[in-house]
Amino acid sequence: MTQTPTTVASFHPPKPRLFRTVTASARALPDFLILGAQKAGTTSLHRYLELHPAMLAPSVKEVHFFDVQWWRGQRYYRAHFPTTLARIARRLSRGQRAITGEASPYYLAHPQVPRRVHSVCPRIPMIVILRDPIERAHSHYLHNCRIGAESCTTFAEALDREPERLAGELERMSADERYESFAHRHHSYVLRGQYAAQLRAWFDVFPREQILVLENEALARDPAGVYRRVLDFLQLPPWQPQAFARHNAAGSSAPLEAKIQTQLAEHFEPHNRELYELLGHEFAWTRP
Repeated sequence: MTQTPTTVASFHPPKPRLFRTVTASARALPDFLILGAQKAGTTSLHRYLELHPAMLAPSVKEVHFFDVQWWRGQRYYRAHFPTTLARIARRLSRGQRAITGEASPYYLAHPQVPRRVHSVCPRIPMIVILRDPIERAHSHYLHNCRIGAESCTTFAEALDREPERLAGELERMSADERYESFAHRHHSYVLRGQYAAQLRAWFDVFPREQILVLENEALARDPAGVYRRVLDFLQLPPWQPQAFARHNAAGSSAPLEAKIQTQLAEHFEPHNRELYELLGHEFAWTRP
């Protein structure tokens, strides 16, 4: 049974139109995935890639096939991407290969997704963008408040209630492929900032060189430099948009309380340390 409050916006992306569904067999699978993390810059990066001359955009940025739409099957998934003929036409007109890809930021944290992706696209390149977990959690909470997915009136209350909200959810997700955990997707403010555990689940299934891990703060500080890294990773020719505008950024809000920031910094310290050891380098994130 799906746990979805009546006040929240649509949980799923729109279904592909009939023509796309009928022609699904003539459509190829994506050439790359942006896995997340949520509120870490996935929308901006995907928009930058959409501007590249080699890019053919999917019907929606977030298809959410491998997390909450898995039961619909590959025909449903293929219906979101350009046809093979469109790829050939783009290659002939531009003189370079054409690619497509999607960005569903729940993929990184969903425990079933690594196995599912490997069963469909075992050699696909994937991109992960990580953000200071404290800032990510607070932004996630504010986002949920805006879309009606959060009933807690303060961030502190939402953090206090997270353990009870998530109790038993991973077990339910494991037992039922069609179970959609609203709590795990929307109320995992702290859990989804424990990046090392999430990345290990992916590294257990895929070679590390198949996953490019980026830092949100670097994307904000030097978007052109990060963009070049992404193009190299996807084996795309050099190119740059006229401007790197921010997309899906949160509006103004009250600053995070110092007490909560201290508590979260202490909580995330060992998780961040584990992440740095896993990746072999550190990020300039909040410390206790």
